[in-house]
Amino acid sequence: MLIAQITDIHLGFEPNNPAEFNRKRLDRTLRALCAMTPQPDLLLATGDLSDSGDDEVSYRRLKSALAACPFPVWFCMGNHDDRAAFLKYFPHVPSADGFIQYVIEEFPVRILMLDTLEEGRHGGGYCETRGAWLKARLAEQPERPTILVLHHPPIETGLSWMTENPEAEWVRRLRSIVEGHPNIVAMLTGHLHRAITTQWAGTTLAVCPSTAPQVALDLAEIDPDKPDGRPMIVADPPGYALHYWNGEGLISHYDTAEDHTVLARYEPALQPLVQMLVAERKDA
Repeated sequence: MLIAQITDIHLGFEPNNPAEFNRKRLDRTLRALCAMTPQPDLLLATGDLSDSGDDEVSYRRLKSALAACPFPVWFCMGNHDDRAAFLKYFPHVPSADGFIQYVIEEFPVRILMLDTLEEGRHGGGYCETRGAWLKARLAEQPERPTILVLHHPPIETGLSWMTENPEAEWVRRLRSIVEGHPNIVAMLTGHLHRAITTQWAGTTLAVCPSTAPQVALDLAEIDPDKPDGRPMIVADPPGYALHYWNGEGLISHYDTAEDHTVLARYEPALQPLVQMLVAERKDA
């Protein structure tokens, strides 16, 4: 099973420009995903789909961009999103208790889509109502391998201006749920505009890079009272993730939607190497 992931699309950053920079970056990413072999079984779009939650710009453009995808696309909400505006264009996406949270059941691994949008906050949120929903879903199939998908990674990252407080109430609530369920094989997130992988609450937590511009890698402390001219946002190529479920675990790969310089191709000169590697693996 192959799961593609994109995140932090931020459509509508240029509301009066249908050919905006972020739309071009999204289109490049989708072309790369649609052209690959094998194709993904599904695509997860993990929040900040919009830049401002404007239904007449952001979500209309998103629906148009995704129309040609040959695989199903599923969504979760980020801090830049608006639930009501999103559902106007994507009414098929389930919701519960006023939150866009639901289960994807039809694959070998179960996927739970969580809603960490907390209106008025840049960071995440996860209230008792959402926590109760997650506990109930996990109790339904406690032995089945399960992936949690959410926008906000509940971790302190070292990126001093793009990080969470690990002692925040919502983080502690989510941790208490995840720690008690060893069948959670991974958590897939976005929000940070960088590729990051770590361990959290007994499982793997993977952060997908953004299709919109990336956050600069700078682990120096930041002083909110003293701008120091450091780079904060950089126009690195749009990124995506491919998560391969091999029946036992999830293997995450990250790539960028750009033309890669090819230094070698599978031509007759490289056939002996390929044959040797395949035979070696079979004999091991």
